[in-house]
Amino acid sequence: MDVISTANVSVGDRFDFWREVNSKLWAPYVLHCDPQWESGFQAQVGVTEFGAVQAALMTTMPHSVHRTPKLIRQADPEMFKLGCFVHGSVVVTQDGKTTEYGVGDLKLYDTSRPFGGEFAPDVPLSQVLLLRFPRSLLPLPAGDLRRLGSAHIPGTEGVGALSSQFMLHLARHLHELGPADVARLSTLTVDVLTAALAHALDAESGVPPHIRRRALVARIHAFILENLGDARLAPDTIAAAHHISVRYLHKLFHQDGQTVAGWIRRLRLEQCRRDLAEPRLSLRPVGAIAARWGFTGPAHFSQAFRGAYGVSPREFRRQSAEARGD
Repeated sequence: MDVISTANVSVGDRFDFWREVNSKLWAPYVLHCDPQWESGFQAQVGVTEFGAVQAALMTTMPHSVHRTPKLIRQADPEMFKLGCFVHGSVVVTQDGKTTEYGVGDLKLYDTSRPFGGEFAPDVPLSQVLLLRFPRSLLPLPAGDLRRLGSAHIPGTEGVGALSSQFMLHLARHLHELGPADVARLSTLTVDVLTAALAHALDAESGVPPHIRRRALVARIHAFILENLGDARLAPDTIAAAHHISVRYLHKLFHQDGQTVAGWIRRLRLEQCRRDLAEPRLSLRPVGAIAARWGFTGPAHFSQAFRGAYGVSPREFRRQSAEARGD
């Protein structure tokens, strides 16, 4: 991830610098900032390229952003930009309508259409995940693409909530991604976007079946990761959350050579292994770490850990400490 920050710019030049960053990363905008914020303005953005998709996690103090007809005539990259708020909110005005977007809501912007947005003035630092990509990336009919410029997908229910969960998980772990992760997620991210936007347009029948399937699997994986510590996580709860049958859930995992229970167990063991190797958690009991990640009994956890890694949890923790020189 490449990080661009105002921290290394002199205070008086920070907002002008931020204007330039916005223009280079996305498209030319008119930016305004209240004088009370501009004198000590702070913002940063971490950028990762997912093939044709640019993922940017932006953290910023309050300001307003406007894409005007004049700027569109001067320069238009003809891109879509999808925003998912991680913290804070923004009020967007477009086509005579004003809508507030909060955490988890998804908003699609078309660089060819005017709009205005204002970050919540009562939130010192807002954070939003922005995905920029060419319109041609979405396998949807041209008529649907024209309608997408005003798409709003609430992150509170249905496909919107499940897609939002995928985006929020991506935002929280963007800084951890290696090259292999980026390659894998590039296709999945586009699939989830396509399915969510098609659902918002009631045009899901136009999405190829293999894309709908991959998008569903990606949302299921994100759901499992976000609920990994819940001991009640099971096939029936996962299936119900995604409005599919338990039988179809098992079929999806079987097609990938996995089982639902095996997938959950592997992820839980990986998280426990990470925590056991973490120096800051060295005083936390092994049983507490196991419980944090959904294991209900120490004996079962110890057996599963030994089966996966060849040593007991306590022995692995001891070996990790010795390797660090503790």
